[in-house]
Amino acid sequence: MVTKKKTKFFKSLRFRIFIILIILGIVPGIIVTQLMIHYYENQAVEVSVSAVRTECAILCDQIIKENYLNDSSSEAVNSKLELLSNVYGGRILVVDRDFKIVRDTYHVEEGRTLVSSKVIRCFKNGDSDEFKKIGQMIELVVPVKSADVSQVQGAMLVNISGSEIAAIAGDLEQKGILIICIIIVLSLFLAYILSTVLVKPLARVTKAIEDLTDGYQQDEISVPDYTETELITDAFNKMLARMKVLDESRSEFVSNVSHELKTPMTSMKVLADSLVGQQGVPEDLYQEFMRDITAEIDRENRIITDLLTLVKMDKKNADLQIQHMSINQLLEDILKRLRPIADKRNIDLILDSFRPVEADVDELKFTSAISNLVENAIKYNVDDGWVRVSLDADHKFFYVTVADSGMGIPEDSLSRIFERFYRVDKSHSREIGGTGLGLAITRSTIGMHHGVIKVFSKEGEGTTFSVRVPLSYIP
Repeated sequence: MVTKKKTKFFKSLRFRIFIILIILGIVPGIIVTQLMIHYYENQAVEVSVSAVRTECAILCDQIIKENYLNDSSSEAVNSKLELLSNVYGGRILVVDRDFKIVRDTYHVEEGRTLVSSKVIRCFKNGDSDEFKKIGQMIELVVPVKSADVSQVQGAMLVNISGSEIAAIAGDLEQKGILIICIIIVLSLFLAYILSTVLVKPLARVTKAIEDLTDGYQQDEISVPDYTETELITDAFNKMLARMKVLDESRSEFVSNVSHELKTPMTSMKVLADSLVGQQGVPEDLYQEFMRDITAEIDRENRIITDLLTLVKMDKKNADLQIQHMSINQLLEDILKRLRPIADKRNIDLILDSFRPVEADVDELKFTSAISNLVENAIKYNVDDGWVRVSLDADHKFFYVTVADSGMGIPEDSLSRIFERFYRVDKSHSREIGGTGLGLAITRSTIGMHHGVIKVFSKEGEGTTFSVRVPLSYIP
């Protein structure tokens, strides 16, 4: 249980915000500290090198004036070289044009020949070479030349100590570590506080949803602290409204099922009681009552059959016996079967096939769906009217439309005609003998084929159902 709680905490938004805030606090602190130390080292080295170059430039003028490169006995120059070497804690080599070391402040290599790429470049270019930092030493070459002569007469190879700079940088680094530790502590504290504050609105959303599901609230929830929480609550409220609609629809469906199943049973009981309560019932009246009872039994059977069909279609794993077949032939067979019903009321059945169409469908279920549409178009039509069935296709879908010249559907009923047991005109529907499940079955069947059904109607001007189904069925 403890492990599960730990895992839940590590996966929580609060923990992730906590980590992000710590990173945002610590990483910039480390970067800024290192940049400052690096900047100080560079600036300190630049300042030292600039000061040495200035001192060397003054000394070079004196070396030229006293012809020091030819006679290194000048006490003034020697003392200044020693002083400069001691001040910067380094070593100075004075070299003539023959690369001979005229003076070494360490008094080790005087009279020897110096071979150095830096010195060679200095003689060649006539400019001071760029300094180079080697460990804690800084090395640079300064040309010795006269203002009157363009040729370089000698060079000074200067090595100065950077230990003082390194020591100060080390001290700064220790202070930087201390500052970083303080930043880490403050970041942990602030991250904990901020993560708690930032997640609070989400906790209120969770609490509001829990209260709602436990029945403590009946209205919508609202947590407008952030745009995100507002979007979450809006989405939840929409889902809640949809659930209420579904709950009402379910209650209405149960009520309708009970009513529809009870009505034929009530009729049969009334008819049976009438027969039982009478003595010597004439045979023709007896036959009439029995025909009525049989009709009610048939009606009950149709309702139960349609309900079972809907239950099967509601299952996600509803089986489809898909086969590739001619939709043109399928529609012709449907109209051929329903034509006798239309002829009784002198209704014309018209089939418009704009092109040959072959597609993947379940023949039995798809035939039932289109038959429901055509049969409804006949039942709810006017005498001497017409029903037109059209078939067309493109590269991806085929389209079936069923249009009629019937009574039409009121605008306020269009959004509900696919609901189970919903009838636009209940009295007329019962006269015709419908169960109120045909369109619900049709929509479920079209949906199983990954298709779409739409209805367009105007009261008194007829109705058109439009069906779009993919030519190829993909499970």
